[in-house]
Amino acid sequence: MAAELTIQAPPRELDAIELIDNSLVFPAFTAQTAWSLGAALRTKLLAFPKPTVIDISLAHGMHCLFHAVTHSGTTPDNDTWVSRKRNTVLRWGNSTWYMHNKYAGDEAAFQAKFSLGSTAGSYAIHGGGWPVRVRGVEGIVAVVVVSGLKQDQDHGIIVQTVSEMLEEMGAEIGEKKKED
Repeated sequence: MAAELTIQAPPRELDAIELIDNSLVFPAFTAQTAWSLGAALRTKLLAFPKPTVIDISLAHGMHCLFHAVTHSGTTPDNDTWVSRKRNTVLRWGNSTWYMHNKYAGDEAAFQAKFSLGSTAGSYAIHGGGWPVRVRGVEGIVAVVVVSGLKQDQDHGIIVQTVSEMLEEMGAEIGEKKKED
């Protein structure tokens, strides 16, 4: 599968993941931006035979701006994964790939750390949930979720596509300054 080779493997080091995730900041994010990003993701993901779900929703509430699948064969379980990944991004403000690597993929340790108890099933620490940030706006504006490939590929395709989109837009991609 040559298509799979086009997704660059994301780093596993937390500092590197955080640097990349925080440097990809949109100058603005509208319904049209979400549509363009979702369509670009879907076009790339069509090269993979595995059915995949793409979802882009605003951070406030559950307002969906883009939702599509790539091939027949998705199930309601795919949408459950979308919801769980989105919930994780919104609660902890990081990509699910970051959270996966922070807890070394140990769901039990993650659940225990935050005393999630019966709500544990509402969250997922599997790559593929990514926070949309906009320059000059505090917090997360939207969440992009890809679910269906291997988790590093789900994350990698989002980062790759957002990076290409921002480059096309002429947006400045740089390290987000941390204030003391």
